[in-house]
Amino acid sequence: MTTLEILKLAKAARAGVGQADTEKKNHALNLMADELLKQKARILEANAQDMENAKGKISEAMLDRLKLTDARIDSMADGIRQVASLSDPVGRILNEKTLYNGLKLTKVTVPMGVIAIIYESRPNVTSDAAALAVKAGSACVLRCGKEAHLSALAIVNTMRQGLKSAGLPEDAVRLIDDTTRNSATELMTARGYVDLLIPRGGKGLIDACVQNATIPVIETGTGICHVFVERTADQEIALDIIENAKCSRPSVCNAEEVCLVDSAIAGEFLPKLAKCLVADRISDSKPAVELRLDARAAACVDGKPASDTDFDTEFLDYILAVGVVDGVEEAVKHIEEHSTHHSDAIVTRDGAAAEYFTRNVDSTSVYVNASTRFTDGGEFGLGCEMGISTQKLHARGPMGLEELCSYKYIIIGSGQVR
Repeated sequence: MTTLEILKLAKAARAGVGQADTEKKNHALNLMADELLKQKARILEANAQDMENAKGKISEAMLDRLKLTDARIDSMADGIRQVASLSDPVGRILNEKTLYNGLKLTKVTVPMGVIAIIYESRPNVTSDAAALAVKAGSACVLRCGKEAHLSALAIVNTMRQGLKSAGLPEDAVRLIDDTTRNSATELMTARGYVDLLIPRGGKGLIDACVQNATIPVIETGTGICHVFVERTADQEIALDIIENAKCSRPSVCNAEEVCLVDSAIAGEFLPKLAKCLVADRISDSKPAVELRLDARAAACVDGKPASDTDFDTEFLDYILAVGVVDGVEEAVKHIEEHSTHHSDAIVTRDGAAAEYFTRNVDSTSVYVNASTRFTDGGEFGLGCEMGISTQKLHARGPMGLEELCSYKYIIIGSGQVR
């Protein structure tokens, strides 16, 4: 089926899901979760084929991003049920007042309409996006990367079965068949069919959408996330945070890519960092982190000299750019020059340093003594997320149900004319 044909079906289906009440939408979501678990074997079989096809073509970290397991599918189903348990964002009164002329004005949330998502090799995005769109009363058109297409297709088929069983239009969730650039371009320019486009992926994909889209697009930015170890930091806490932020899942956008260390403790802390991320991980049969060091860091510890671009790169791998700075003000300046405004953290015991950092770092999520890996819709209590917006209009940070709605004004009069 062509992309245009799919868009027409999704547009026709949006009214059915948009007019559904909360009970019906929640029933559909729970059935979608049930179907996901019923079809687990089929989904895992499709994913195994995707994994086999992708071997040797993408990195090990990206293969981990693509891989599905029993536990990950269980988590996907749990995410759908969590969305069902959340308050319905549609029909919420944002403001109401009576105007000078007696008109009664109410500002109320409404579905977005048709939401398109272009994403790469993360199959779980498929179920997250479908669940959020349905609960927000919108149709969802998904276009995944070729590496994940078989997995996504199997997941979408379960979603559609859940919708059908609940009496909602199956076409409210559709997967684009074409995985070439042509379909991405068609979505970017689908005026009259798509109300909002959300790209989820690397810098190239996001830049292409922002530069070429003729429809509203939300920039879900790449994650060049920083952790700054300030001179008063508890160094054991800092090591735990850095290892978690870098190593727990390096292929995701909230993983740490840059570590900045206060010059007052660099000589003491950096050898501990190297031991934690390299020697100790090798001893534990875990992937070691490649340290890419600026000149001041290289004077304290062994590693690879950082290139001109390393502090501006989303590695999505076991690689960490490490730099030395003179205090919190220089750390903030460095972050503002190199950050993608996603998630940045300070480790400190100095309240004034923490306050300066949180006030001056202009990112969606700014942490004090915690890992950047918490920037996530599920962790923020949103059930799951459609993406993490690094822009300021109309959504910023993890995008949940509220960010997938628009609003309209309803005005009640008694014959007023202007």
